[in-house]
Amino acid sequence: MIDKEKAKLNMKVQWAKFIGVTVLYLLFLVWVKSWLGLVVVPFIFDVYITKKIKWQWWKDAEGPTRFIMSWVDALVFALVAVYFINQFFFQNYVIPSSSLEKSLLTGDYLFVSKVSYGPRIPETPLTMPLTQHTLPVINTKSYIEWPHWEYRRVKGLGNVQLNDIVVFNYPAGDTLVENYPNADFYRDICYATGYQLLANQYVDLSKMTPQQKYDYFQKVYKTGHDYVAASPQQFGNIISRPTDRRENYVKRCVGLPGMTLQIKNRIVYLNGKPNKEPENVQYTYNVQLNQPISDDLMKELGISMEDLGSLNSNGYMPLTKRAAKALAANKTLVKSIKLAPEMTNDILYPLDAVTGWTRDNYGPIWIPKKGATVKLDMNNIAIYERPIRAYEHNKLEVKGGKIYINGKQTDHYTFKMDYYWMMGDNRHNSADSRYWGFVPEDHIVGKPIFIWWSSDPDHRGFSGIRWSRLFRFVDNIK
Repeated sequence: MIDKEKAKLNMKVQWAKFIGVTVLYLLFLVWVKSWLGLVVVPFIFDVYITKKIKWQWWKDAEGPTRFIMSWVDALVFALVAVYFINQFFFQNYVIPSSSLEKSLLTGDYLFVSKVSYGPRIPETPLTMPLTQHTLPVINTKSYIEWPHWEYRRVKGLGNVQLNDIVVFNYPAGDTLVENYPNADFYRDICYATGYQLLANQYVDLSKMTPQQKYDYFQKVYKTGHDYVAASPQQFGNIISRPTDRRENYVKRCVGLPGMTLQIKNRIVYLNGKPNKEPENVQYTYNVQLNQPISDDLMKELGISMEDLGSLNSNGYMPLTKRAAKALAANKTLVKSIKLAPEMTNDILYPLDAVTGWTRDNYGPIWIPKKGATVKLDMNNIAIYERPIRAYEHNKLEVKGGKIYINGKQTDHYTFKMDYYWMMGDNRHNSADSRYWGFVPEDHIVGKPIFIWWSSDPDHRGFSGIRWSRLFRFVDNIK
């Protein structure tokens, strides 16, 4: 009698567990709009009610089998849980470079929310958790390219807002070479190589028509690309990565879809109005010292060893306005300090055009918006060619001064996605949209919420922990 009552009570508990888990799972399916997941419900029913499948058969085994399988079971469960959480809710991200200093620092570990902008349904669902694209040690791909699902984003808590700090997949990371995986394939590899190979062929771009200029830059790129493709011993093989397996970058969004952006004397203007600069925006200064900067002053002004190394090597150092002002006032320490001269030989986006733009005076450039139509001609085709061809997967050709999209001559294009303009707060030391262009919405990963850990790479051990930055909310870093 007692055994029957226990069995009956146990069954009630199992039914309660089944109903609770199933409701949560169905809510998840409603959220992601994926009814294919209903095939899992019968298995959930079996786990809690029918128990026809021996999911933990190894518990009846003896010896090493039981021991080994218990660890395998725990490991698989942990990996599945991590994969699920990282894919749909949040993940960890560490700041690897100084492009956002002094807003976010090298060594800051961020809690990145996928829910803020809505998680993406994975394009490459079969991937090893806790890896981006490469397995450590054996140095092979950590994902399988099939099946490959089309881009779709689940509804989130909101959209990217102006001046948000955003984590996204590096747009120009779709193609790279094995021996130089961190180099921009288009700018640093193909264009640079093409220019070098064609250096003895003088051309006067000022006398060229827009079509001739376009054709010339296409020749530069093709020359470089063909050389790289034919030189695997020097460059390695040319490889490609799907969108969600490209490197993660973090920058500040300074331009939203549909806005016209222009940089004038370092200030970003949106639709003709100046955008508020970040409080800790940095620019590069030419600094001449009478004596070394003390450690205490470096700490007070937020000057890192990397900054100081730049000064020692070339006489230039990135500084916030506050730091530059403080150094300029210290006549005993500083002989002279002035903003770095404007660079005129930078290879900026778009690569295949002569714009005369610089990193400090750039644009105007209209940022594509989903559903908006842009008029195309030979003066702006270089700007919108990559979004149309690479991100929205159209065939684009230019022949005889005329533009063809998917085989049809046209003078306009309607965009299928929203695009964003991302820049680092360390404005003169940031590889950002000025160099590789727009960030498509399907590359958006998530929003950093807070810094959960921060360690100074200039100091080891306990003294390197930046206690004041722990659990600091990123939204408070303006």
